[in-house]
Amino acid sequence: MDKRQQLVTTAFDLFYRQGIHAVGINQILQESGIAKKTLYHHFAGKEALVAAVISYRDRVFLEWLEKRLEQEKFTAEGVIEALFTALDDWINDRETTLTAFHGCFFINTCAEYGDPGHELHRQCAQHKTAATRMLASCLLKTGLEEQAAGELAYALSLLKEGAIVLAQVQGDKQAALQAKALALSLASSVYSAKTP
Repeated sequence: MDKRQQLVTTAFDLFYRQGIHAVGINQILQESGIAKKTLYHHFAGKEALVAAVISYRDRVFLEWLEKRLEQEKFTAEGVIEALFTALDDWINDRETTLTAFHGCFFINTCAEYGDPGHELHRQCAQHKTAATRMLASCLLKTGLEEQAAGELAYALSLLKEGAIVLAQVQGDKQAALQAKALALSLASSVYSAKTP
């Protein structure tokens, strides 16, 4: 791993567990064993490092989600099963790709950068949009019409986000399974509405 990537992964681990504002540059340098001069060679300052960390987590999370969704995409129910089983694995620390669960890094970051116009906030919003588009794309492959796939993807995103927040804030480790039951019921109603 090169030094830039080492800084990013070290910073991600610290930011995700402790919060961005709670972690200083010196702590990142101490944990990574990298010199301050090297950090500033790669990043203009802390916010540039945070932006790189968001990009890193965005890539890792979306690659993980796509891989999990690709396991079953022949029916809307299959997509739902894959999505919420993946979330359940993550929430319950059975998913090594994403590290131990400390809630959603993007939601956590937006809580620290609350201005929707801030570049870091916008980066997080773009991640959420990309995840919903991925769901819509998978649902289109099941035979749903574009509008129905988009509406169901949006509804699944609402349930996904709610499950993550309940798991983080209230410690509800069953939240993804509860969301899955609701989502399957919703998908069933979408299909029945389309049947003449």
